[in-house]
Amino acid sequence: MLRLSSLRLCAVPGSRLAAPVRLAALALWAVALAAPAGALEGPTLNQELDQALNLTPNLENGRALYQNCVGCHGESGWGSTDGVYPQIAGQHRNVIVKQLVDIRFKLRDNPVMLPFVERDVLGGPQALVDIAGYVSSLPMNPNPGVGPGTDLARGEELFDRKCAVCHLNDGEGEDEILFPKITGQHYVYMLRELNWMKEGKRRNALRGMVNRIKRMTAADLEAVADYVSRRKPAPPRTARGR
Repeated sequence: MLRLSSLRLCAVPGSRLAAPVRLAALALWAVALAAPAGALEGPTLNQELDQALNLTPNLENGRALYQNCVGCHGESGWGSTDGVYPQIAGQHRNVIVKQLVDIRFKLRDNPVMLPFVERDVLGGPQALVDIAGYVSSLPMNPNPGVGPGTDLARGEELFDRKCAVCHLNDGEGEDEILFPKITGQHYVYMLRELNWMKEGKRRNALRGMVNRIKRMTAADLEAVADYVSRRKPAPPRTARGR
């Protein structure tokens, strides 16, 4: 059973993460979940998340629930290449669950999505994992929105030095410890989120990540977002590979 209080750090083939670094990353999640004062109503957020993470998704119900999302994210879950809406197709199930819970409990500010994820609209933990499971099963857009491509070498160097420690060398992240897949995400969306983290607008971001981003220049953020947007997932995770 997966619980926030006892998430394991498992070995990942090809990962160059040292155990102490990965353990420190997990510790940051514990800090983040306990963090912003007043954002949590007692243990309610943690309880909802903990329960949802341990449920088995019903993909057919998830497909039905997702119909409330297609107006913004599209039937495919690809969002928009201009970055107004992110690509959510193929994202890790547990990561999607966490973001939905964070929005529901206003730990992540998203006034557009909030009405759709309220409990009386979407449902409880089972609904959260159902819709997350369905979205995670969707193939990704093989041609996401990318940046200008003018400083990709710098972007790669920054990614290897600052991002791979959590998101892994391939940008695939890790579902078990709630690190999102960022490879193939739309450039404009990713750049906006990075800037919001730097400015403190995205309150559910890990403190360690925020601290790193604050030491990066605007040009750094543009370069790394551009590089990551071009790291397309290998088939069969993309639509072309199916």
